[in-house]
Amino acid sequence: MVCLALTAVFFLHAGLPVFAQAQEQPAAASTAGEGTQQFADLGDFKLSSGALIRNCHLGYRTLGNLNAQKSNGVLWSTWLGGTTKDLLPNAAPGNVVDTRKYFAILVDAIGNGISSSPSNSKSQPLMRFPEFTIRDMVNAEHELVTTVLRIPHLHAVVGISMGGMQTFEWMAAYPDSMDEAIAIMGSAQSTSYDKLLWTAQIDAIEADPKWNHGRPTGMPLAGLRVVAEMSSINETSPSYRGAKTPPQDFEAFLKDLRNGVGGEVGTAVDWIRQRQAIISFDVPGEFGGTMEQAAARIRAKVLVMVSPRDQSVNPASALEFARLLKAPVIILDSWCGHTSPACISIGPLVDRFLADPASVQSTTLHDPPEK
Repeated sequence: MVCLALTAVFFLHAGLPVFAQAQEQPAAASTAGEGTQQFADLGDFKLSSGALIRNCHLGYRTLGNLNAQKSNGVLWSTWLGGTTKDLLPNAAPGNVVDTRKYFAILVDAIGNGISSSPSNSKSQPLMRFPEFTIRDMVNAEHELVTTVLRIPHLHAVVGISMGGMQTFEWMAAYPDSMDEAIAIMGSAQSTSYDKLLWTAQIDAIEADPKWNHGRPTGMPLAGLRVVAEMSSINETSPSYRGAKTPPQDFEAFLKDLRNGVGGEVGTAVDWIRQRQAIISFDVPGEFGGTMEQAAARIRAKVLVMVSPRDQSVNPASALEFARLLKAPVIILDSWCGHTSPACISIGPLVDRFLADPASVQSTTLHDPPEK
């Protein structure tokens, strides 16, 4: 059975990403082995704001074989703080993106500590690294696909959480660039609820004395630990946490949660910049100002997956887009909330949609009984 192989990083995507660091480097040779970390050199990359990321590099991995028509590419972008290493289990024979059929392109989003980020930029370190948007992430990915990999058209774009946001951006910004789009636990617009959550997390970092008004004197560990606690609250549900962590085990749970935070000073700025990108995220605002105008641009066959108990990404705009597009919606009825794809097997539906979009209809998938 095809399953969605999510790693522990997805459970902790908003608070405890893997703190991988990368140095600025050019694109890897085309002879790199399957799944090897590679880097595309995008030069001085212009952002939507007009600012530049100097010596911009984009991390990516490819698996499977591109067919002669160059029509079987499936791009999968990373979630908040996630890396392409975290996505690797999903791109394999018999898994979500079956690499016997598809050419999987896994992309490290700008600011994740692998691609150009405040933590690894030599010319624009820390807060000198410009603010960027979800659109900027997608523009860089589009350049990777069309200019570096020379693929004129993708079979599909897939993403979870912030990757789902990038999926909505892709389908509106580049409507002729893919046949299918699968947005999982994502949105097309950050609501005030979303903005409040991410603003509070940024405030927690900036309230740490070691942050020193953007001139860090050391790792703002206390602030980052508060962010981890906030994220743990929002990623599942009260019933999930109450059942999984009995009161007598709380101190050990909290200790493990806090001890999982680490990294370098630049990591804190990576966290801030990616959260700022989510706060400003607004596909309708970019394309006419209304959901209807933005949805009218979309030509891909779309599949939307959400959880009504998602406390990290408000699903309202994703559901509205699906309604306007008459796209199938998969409701994940799970006490796991935002991490529902790790608790309910959605892989078979993703695999089926990639092969035949018309075969997938709206449905509700349920958790096993809550115990």
